[in-house]
Order: sequence, then C-alpha cells, then structure tokens
Amino acid sequence: MDYFPLFLKLKDQPCLVIGAGEIAARKIELLAKANARIVVVALDIGAKVAAMAEAGIIVVHQQAFNPQVLTGMRLVVAATNHLPTNIEIAQAANQLHIPVNVVDNPDLCSFIFPAIVDRSPLLVAISSGGASPVLIRLLRAKIESTIPAAYGRLAVFAEKYRERVKQHITQPAKRRIFWENVLQGRTAELVFAGQEQEAEQHFNTQLSRVENSQTHGEVYLIGAGPGDPDLLTFKALRLMQQADVIVYDRLVSDGVLEMARRDAEKIYVGKQRSLHSLPQESINQLLADLALAGKRVARLKGGDPFIFGRGGEEIETLMQQGISFQVVPGITAAAGCASYAGIPLTHRDYAQSCIFVTGHLKDGTVNLDWPQLARPNQTVVIYMGLVGLETICQELIAHGCPAELPIAIIQQGTTRQQRVLTGSLADMHQHAELDEIKAPTLIIVGNVVKLRQQLDWFRIE
Repeated sequence: MDYFPLFLKLKDQPCLVIGAGEIAARKIELLAKANARIVVVALDIGAKVAAMAEAGIIVVHQQAFNPQVLTGMRLVVAATNHLPTNIEIAQAANQLHIPVNVVDNPDLCSFIFPAIVDRSPLLVAISSGGASPVLIRLLRAKIESTIPAAYGRLAVFAEKYRERVKQHITQPAKRRIFWENVLQGRTAELVFAGQEQEAEQHFNTQLSRVENSQTHGEVYLIGAGPGDPDLLTFKALRLMQQADVIVYDRLVSDGVLEMARRDAEKIYVGKQRSLHSLPQESINQLLADLALAGKRVARLKGGDPFIFGRGGEEIETLMQQGISFQVVPGITAAAGCASYAGIPLTHRDYAQSCIFVTGHLKDGTVNLDWPQLARPNQTVVIYMGLVGLETICQELIAHGCPAELPIAIIQQGTTRQQRVLTGSLADMHQHAELDEIKAPTLIIVGNVVKLRQQLDWFRIE
C-alpha cells in the first residue's frame, strides 16, 4: 500500500492552490465541494479561476510563488506548468509538514486526489497511486452505475436515527445486524422511492420488534473454492461480508480471506497431515458454541464443503443442537484446478466419466478400489494424494493401467503460484520429487491430460 486512504475534513480550512489554469480549476472545484477556504496564487489567471474569484468562491493573489504563502495552510496543491516551481513548492511544503499534491507528478506528492463517487454524505474514493488513471476512470464508471444517487438519502436517513438505535440496542453485534436488515430491506427501498414518511414508520416498527428480541446465531458453511477469489459465488461473498466470525482452514487463500468483513474475528483451524490445529470434533463444537453465543459464523472450507471437506460432519453437530445454518457450494478443486490447468475432466475422445477419490483415507492408508479406478475411458481425480503418489501409480499399473498413461499434478491451482507437472504413471513419482512438488496438490489421471499442451490457457506473469 503506497498511499494510506483517509478522508480529510476541510470545511473552513485554508487550502492553497498555486496555478490558475484548467487543471488548477478542476482541483479548486473539488476543494470547494469540501467547503474549504481556498487561496489561489498565480501570475496568469485563467477564465474559470477568474469567474470563481468574482463569485466569491476563492481568493486570488496575482503574484509569483513565495514560500511565505504557505504559512497557516492546511493543504497545498501545485498546479503550475513549470516543473522547477512545482519542485520548489513540494520541498517547501514538506519542510513545513503540510500535505502537498503536485499535479501529474506522483513522485513529488505526499497525497493524491482519488477518483470520487459522490453520493454525499456517502463518498467512495478510488486510486491506483498514479499507476493507471484510465483504469481508475473505468472502475469509477462501474461503481457509479451500481450505486444509485438515492444512497445519499439513505445515509442521511441512517444518520438521523443512529443515536436512537445506539441507545435502544446496546449490544454492538445486535445493533450491526439491525442496521444490515434496515439498509438492505424494505426501509431502504422506501427511502430510494422518496417515501420518507413510510420509511420512518417501517423503521420504527422494526426497531420496536428488535428491542426485546433475542439474537440467534447462525453458521454459513461456505465453499471458498480452490484459491482464486474471483471464483467465489455471490452468495458466499454476501455471507462473508455479514459474518461476525470467520473460521477457516489451511486451503483458504489469502485473497479469499481479504473478501471477508474487515472487523470480523478470524479463527484458523487448518489441518495438515499429522498436524491438526484442532481435531475435527473440536471444530464442530467450536462452530456450535460461537452460534449459541449469538454470532454469525462463516465456516470457510477450501473447494466445496461437501466434497472431501467434512462439511457433513459439521452440520450434523449443528442440527443436533438446533442451530440454524446455510450451505453455500463452492467450486471444488477438481473443477477449478483442472480448468486452470487446461485439462478437461471429460472429453468424448478420451473419457466419458470422472471419479473423485481421496488419496488419504481415515486410517492413513491408500487402500482404494483399484480395479474400479483402473478402468479405461475415464478420468480419476485424486485429492490429498501427494504423500501416497508412488503407491497410487504402482497400484494403477498393477491393476491394468498402461505404464505410459498420462498423469498431472497441479500445485496451488487457480492461484498465481500454480504449477502443473505432467508425466506418466511410470515416472511421475520421480518427477514430483525432482521438482519438489508440495501440497496442496490435485492429481489427475487419464488420457485427458494429453490435452494440457493444446488447451493450456492460464498464464502466470
């Protein structure tokens, strides 16, 4: 993070703009929206700036820059077309510890102007730190189209009742849930429609109902996908944003965790082979205890919770204790990793069926149904199979698979760290050791792996 985002209160604060051309005029307009007291210093005064001076919006001093004009200023903008002057302004402002922006020169700036979506009092600021103004313009257009102008009225409405709600609902978690329901429900729709009186009536009804109600917790069992946060479902993202607690395992990527609510408590319960931070039974009870305490709990599981994710065991505990829950399917590792590796799991020329198995059984063995897995014209996807890779390859060959049958290992699939290793059953074990392949991995066995070279599309730069 090259710049720390914050909002300055500039109402009635003295702000200096040096320069009076078109670019300076745009900065002045932004500062004027914040009700700053704007002083402009320049030798040549453009028409827009002159008109602002005549309207009493700004004060203009028609003179060359002198460091003395910085005295008492809260913020400085250098908007001249003379680089040496801009450098002098930046150096003088920095010596006085005054925030300074030099237009079109990020290296000289101690702050930058973001692109702004204005739904006052609601503001959205976007910046690339000067890296790509065009990208920021495109993002701003997207955000503008998704946030109706009426959101400003909704923010004013919420501010009006904020203290009253705080007095009546003293528990912060309960208060947050109330506001989420208000701002996403019927009250908000009435405000958007301009029916303020009806909105107030509906709001008061909701507040009277919630004052004496008991907060009930809930668990969201969410498939976090194989790693790429863009593969989260809309429902998963929505529930992650409203959860009070995030309980996550080892296979949940940092990018996915970043999508959770910022102030949510995060609890790591990851498990590795022979190294469990919490036994599964303790995880089951942890989810129940948090929900019974009135928390909304997002249980994030890599891939899909019902495909080798032990999600069924967790909701059994919740059902036994009468706890509400939701299950949100995720893109399982087989689908995500295979797609990003360019390996279709089925193909009419190579495989008419696909089998998912785990290479790490409950008793620690790799005792699978080898005759079934060795059948032709199918794809076998093996989760958690890296440790038993040598045994897997040997057993498949022993039960009729050709030694040259293609096999792929995908490490950290769908992420920027993805690695794909291909080979045959006869030599894959040695290749994996030489290439130092590490978990998490997914193994794909079958002739569909031949298509990897042709269909490889995911580029890591």
